[in-house]
Amino acid sequence: EVQLVESGGGLVQPGGSLTLSCVASGFTFSSYAMTWVRQAPGEGLEWVSDINSSDGSTTYGDSVKGRFTISRDNAKITLYLQMNSLKPDDTAVYFCSANFRGSDYWGQGTQVTVSS
Repeated sequence: EVQLVESGGGLVQPGGSLTLSCVASGFTFSSYAMTWVRQAPGEGLEWVSDINSSDGSTTYGDSVKGRFTISRDNAKITLYLQMNSLKPDDTAVYFCSANFRGSDYWGQGTQVTVSS
């Protein structure tokens, strides 16, 4: 059974930082690209970032480029999202996702609130 468990969210002031984690199980984590997406209150899903499985190459949405860094530790079967210079617009539930055998899998999400 594929499981993705996010953690690390919380309340942070504008300009602050947080690091999200996503622990994966039920599939060969190192062989799959991984994705972070987010959903702000009352909004649809927004793609945040991807990381490749083969060479670790990364891509970012324009709204987070230069502020967020995605990474992975295959030995720890964990995906990370380092978030710096956080803005109120970054307030959302953040989900990690994997596409395994043609199906998308999601974690339960972790809430990030950026507010003074």
